Amino acid sequence: MILVAALSMGTTALADEGNGRIQMGVGLLYKNGMDMTIAYEYETHYHNAWEFFGNAYLQWEDCLSCGHICPESFWKSYNSWGMGVAYKPCVVRGRNNHGSLRLGGSLGTDRHDVLGGIHIGYEHSYSLRKGWQLFWQVKNDVMIGGKDLFRTGIVIGIKIPTK
Repeated sequence: MILVAALSMGTTALADEGNGRIQMGVGLLYKNGMDMTIAYEYETHYHNAWEFFGNAYLQWEDCLSCGHICPESFWKSYNSWGMGVAYKPCVVRGRNNHGSLRLGGSLGTDRHDVLGGIHIGYEHSYSLRKGWQLFWQVKNDVMIGGKDLFRTGIVIGIKIPTK
């Protein structure tokens, strides 16, 4: 984390289109899920963008022996990883902010089976100085071949310019 912060502090960004950003987000999904995504976002004209992402998902359950969430039931209940691509057409533009649909697909694993994912959602970004952005997402994922079929929730994060 310190390395990412040090590298990103040295970068500068221009306010034109076509810039890339490293995107990091974490969030909570229904039911008992936690999501972490690291992505590279390439912005095209009018805030439309392509996102190439890697995703980790953790779902916890109550422990059978003690009846509440303990470290064993939290970390080792159900985990999955995936990589994918999403297209984000801009649908809302404002002063220093914009909103995009997020439409994509992914392929991954949960240690036992291959997972496919269809991702549909909304992302809203707020521009900061030097090209940095804060964002929040409403995620809706359909996972094919996993323990859970539907995942939905909220993710918040930051986008760091690469130029």
